[in-house]
This record gives sequence, structure tokens and C-alpha cells, in this order.
Amino acid sequence: MRKSIREAIGTTVQDMLNSGLKSSFSKKDFDELGIEFQVITISSEDIKAIRKKTKLSQAVFAKLLNVSSSSVRQWEQGKRTPTGSTKVLLDLLDKYPHVLDYRIKA
Repeated sequence: MRKSIREAIGTTVQDMLNSGLKSSFSKKDFDELGIEFQVITISSEDIKAIRKKTKLSQAVFAKLLNVSSSSVRQWEQGKRTPTGSTKVLLDLLDKYPHVLDYRIKA
């Protein structure tokens, strides 16, 4: 497949995914089309700012993320960094601070 066609298809697939259109693609499909997942990098300052956006204490923020208060404290102090799905959740909270509000029951 020519590079220009592959790039056009890759852009179209990315647009489909961004629009919420349901589809099924394998990692091999993504690799062939040159589609990559965004790498999430997050600093201790970012984490503190995200928590402040949600207007939650460290203890409540930890409960919301299903991690220990100690983890949140260490992330904010730069002693540890979140990994895996926690980074994705933090990225979501940065963009949509109330996305996990459904977890807090009155």
C-alpha cells in the first residue's frame, strides 16, 4: 500500500475513533495504518493541579482512584509516579474533572 493512501486511511480511522464510531481494530491494524496511542506523561505538579481541580483532599482523591492516600501523597511529592490505568484516569480527570463524580454517592 502506498504511503499516501496508508496515511489517508490512518487519518480516517483516527477520525472515526475520535467521533465515537464503534469499530473493531487490532494492534496490527493500528501499526499498519501508523496510528499510535498518545503517551501520557504526568508530573507531581500536574497531579496536584488535577486533584485541586476536583476540589478533593488527598484522602478522598485516593479513594476516588482506588489507591492509597500514601500513593497520592508520594505522587504529589515526586517520590513515586503513577503507572498504567491510573495515568489514564488522571489524564481523564485533567480534561474532565467531574468524570468520576458518579462514584461519590450522597
